[in-house]
Amino acid sequence: MNVLVLSHTDVARLLPMEACVEVMAGALRATSQGGAVLPLRSVVWMPDRTGMIGLMPGFLEQSDPPKSLGLKVVSIFPGNHAAGYDSHQGVVMLFDTRYGYPLAIMDASSITAIRTAACSGVATRALARDDAGDLAILGSGVQARTHLAAMRAVRTLRRVRVWSRTPANAQRFAAESPVPVEVMPTARAAVDGADLICTTTAAREPVLEGAWLAPGAHVNAVGACFAATRELDTAAVARARLVVDRTESAINESGDFLFARRDGAIGDDHILGELGDLLLGRFTGRRGAGDITLFKSLGIAIEDLASAHYIYTQAIAQGAGISVPLGPDPQPHP
Repeated sequence: MNVLVLSHTDVARLLPMEACVEVMAGALRATSQGGAVLPLRSVVWMPDRTGMIGLMPGFLEQSDPPKSLGLKVVSIFPGNHAAGYDSHQGVVMLFDTRYGYPLAIMDASSITAIRTAACSGVATRALARDDAGDLAILGSGVQARTHLAAMRAVRTLRRVRVWSRTPANAQRFAAESPVPVEVMPTARAAVDGADLICTTTAAREPVLEGAWLAPGAHVNAVGACFAATRELDTAAVARARLVVDRTESAINESGDFLFARRDGAIGDDHILGELGDLLLGRFTGRRGAGDITLFKSLGIAIEDLASAHYIYTQAIAQGAGISVPLGPDPQPHP
């Protein structure tokens, strides 16, 4: 019995952004139709809180891609950037759904980077104004890069601005961008008048204030993924029509939502619903051109599993990856 091992380079080649946007849309619809088993993630922190490891298992049943069973194991060490490592590292493991043997092990960092931005692309396509094209990105790391790609995949961009707490990183982001990018001195200057905003920072305190949001803006908030951290202040969340990837996750793990609720500005009913339900037409996201919309993304296992299954099928078709003997082949019974 062999398992297919796929590297960071393999994943990036086999999961192009445009394809991933469609894969994510299908997975989110299937989840909202009841086609997923999706427990909350388990987290183990280092004693000094410098890093953690998270376990995200799940099962996704849908016709395209077929059934997917597996898990992501990922470490998050926020201080890694200074040492040149990605803050998120790990593997996604895919298992056979009939006999349970492992099919593939693949790099989780690249999957996370691509699928997170692709979900923001799905949300932008569903929530942003059709003419939205003035993009502000807060943050200049891996997610900033993939979010630029995702926004380009779903909207025609006429302007791109970036802000980072480390100006040199913002300058590097702009220099490496495939499209012109303006480096802004403050977050407020970056989002002034923007109709697309992506927050992709490692901030623990708000970097985006509601008072700065222009009427009609759409925000993809992806950086804060714990209950004790947030990128948006209370006013930003309260002003927006809020859509999430998973309601259970949002009300347990999203600091952006929980701080605003704790402040008394919103209740649980401020969440309009899940992105998959929006795609199925079960509620209205944007009601008019002046609405401010917000997609709060925490990342859920079915996004990793659907991505992994797509990558696996592409790898098999193209002969990519390395096949490694792992265990004995099945023995026929007499």
